[in-house]
Parts: sequence; structure tokens; C-alpha cells
Amino acid sequence: MNYQTIIDKIHLEIKPLLSQGKVASYIPALARISPEKFGMAVCTVRGEVFSCGDAEELFSIQSISKVFTLAMVMDRMGDALWERVGREASGNPFNSLVQLEVENGRPRNPFINAGALVVTDCIILENHDTLNDLRNFVRKCANNAGIDFDTEVAASEKATGHRNAALANFLKSYGNLANEVEKVLDVYFHQCSLALSCTDLARAFLFLAHSGADPVNGQIICGPRQTKRINSLMQTCGLYDECGEFAYRVGLPGKSGVGGGIVAVMPGELAIAVWSPGLNQAGNSLAGMKALELFTTYTKRSIF
Repeated sequence: MNYQTIIDKIHLEIKPLLSQGKVASYIPALARISPEKFGMAVCTVRGEVFSCGDAEELFSIQSISKVFTLAMVMDRMGDALWERVGREASGNPFNSLVQLEVENGRPRNPFINAGALVVTDCIILENHDTLNDLRNFVRKCANNAGIDFDTEVAASEKATGHRNAALANFLKSYGNLANEVEKVLDVYFHQCSLALSCTDLARAFLFLAHSGADPVNGQIICGPRQTKRINSLMQTCGLYDECGEFAYRVGLPGKSGVGGGIVAVMPGELAIAVWSPGLNQAGNSLAGMKALELFTTYTKRSIF
């Protein structure tokens, strides 16, 4: 399969879409990013790397970070996590307060913001130096010791993250946060500010295509059982309230972020990351969705 030829072709085809999405202007540090940016990278379990466009430019991964924190927690807590958070698609916006109230403070899944805050709370309980441990975990997944938080983005999120603060306080009122609200929010804003490139992200998700082990250096990231469950949760819950559309059009487990990134996994074969900051109404990258749809169309490969 000539992946380089395929992604170069996709790059040309999606260019007219780049001006149609809207950047996440509610986070000031993201509002300044040009919607014309586009990068795409494919990393295979054989160690091959293919990329095009702005694939080496760093960007804020935002909610894609929830996959890393979930992997950390599932590997250490196992099924005890599900006493505090569900595993069902939400069908509502990722920052919905209404659903959290109706369901008595137990978030529907770990990829909506309320669920991710519970996972972050678990990370704090399990780690002495939470931010360092999280950063080192992502560095290990991506095999890149230079990965770091974008402090400007973290500060911008803290200054404007009133909805997340409301969710955290709501969770606390139901007894579903063990740590202080401010501490959980600080870690959460930092994890969302992690800056990676498309190539970093595709490389970092390879363990999910290889039963939890890094196929290049053999490091164990998490167990095969946890890997299976993370992939299933990405399939059903990874694209906010557009999971069905993504499954229909792309046919791979994936996770998106409002920074414009989307990562998808073809188990046994590869991980693919795309970045285009212009978002659709659901908060997913407009051109990125199309690029991944074209990728599975041209390769004639998906999980279905």
C-alpha cells in the first residue's frame, strides 16, 4: 500500500474545505490559529512513517489527551473505574451539564468532559507527581522526550474554562471527585494543552494498533484487554456527539479534540493523525473528518 501517494492525494482534495470550518474561538490561545493549516501522518506497526502538509507542526491536542489518561487509569485501576463513570455514548454535547444532573453525577463515558474530569481525579490519586507522570507517559507513547505542555494554552483554558469548572463542582457535589476542584481543573487544563504534531500523535497511538505494546521498541504501554476496551470506547464515544457519523464515514476507532486534531487506529496495521483547526458544528475537524473518510475509501480498509 503506497500510503504516501494516498495522503498526498488527500491533501490536494481537501484544500477547498480548509476555509469552511471555524476555529475554537472560545479558547483565546486557539482562536489565533490559521484555519488553513493541514497536516496528516501515518505510522505503521512495521515502523514506517508517512506525512504531508503541516504534519510536523505542534498543536494543542485538547480532548485527544483523554485517551492517554484513560490508558493510565485503566492499566492501574481496572474495572473499578466504571463505578464512577459509564461506557455509553452520550448523544449530547461534550460539555453538557444537563445530562450530568439527570444521571446523578455519574458521567456517561470517559471522553465527555465530565467523564474526563473523573479520570483526571483518578490520575491524581494514583500518581504522586501527576503532571510529570502524565507528560512522561505521553513521551513514552510517542517516543519523543521533547513533548511538553503549552503553558499559554493551559492559562487560556483556565481563564475561560467556566463550563469545566461548573462540571467539576457538580461532580464534587455528588461525591464523584476525591480531590479539590482546583487541583483537578489544573491538571485537566494542562493535559488538554499538551502540544504534539501529527507525526507524534500517530506514533503515540501505535500501541492501540498493537495490543498495548509499542511495535517499534517493544515497550508495554498497557495490556491487551485494556487496549481492546480503549479502542471500543473510541469507536462509540470518541467523536463527541458525532460518533455515529464518524463510524459511518471513516469506520475506525478514533478520538478528536477541539484543537482540530483527530487520531484513528487500524488495529494490527497503523495509526493515523490529521490536524485541521477549522471545526464543524459538533466540534470536530471539518477537513480532518473528510481526510480520514478518503483514507479508508482509497485504502479500502476499515474495521468493518
